[in-house]
Amino acid sequence: MDIVGFLALALAVLGCILSTESRFARADRRLARVERKLDLIMEHLDLREEHPRMDEVAALVREGKKIHAIKVYREATGADLKEAKEAVDRLG
Repeated sequence: MDIVGFLALALAVLGCILSTESRFARADRRLARVERKLDLIMEHLDLREEHPRMDEVAALVREGKKIHAIKVYREATGADLKEAKEAVDRLG
């Protein structure tokens, strides 16, 4: 009887975890769509997102200090590591 109860509890917990992951995935997709739309609006209005330390990032890339440039880019923009690396790679 205890094993059946434990299995039922384990299945319930697994179901909750899967449901939560599904919600996060949907939220991520919706956020990505909103960001794409916002990018299109900004492009249409000829607006550019300005970051105050981008000159510093570009200078670090020119000096060959790519890792430091990624760090500064992340501090300036709040980007995650992958996004910052991709942005710095585009500069170099």
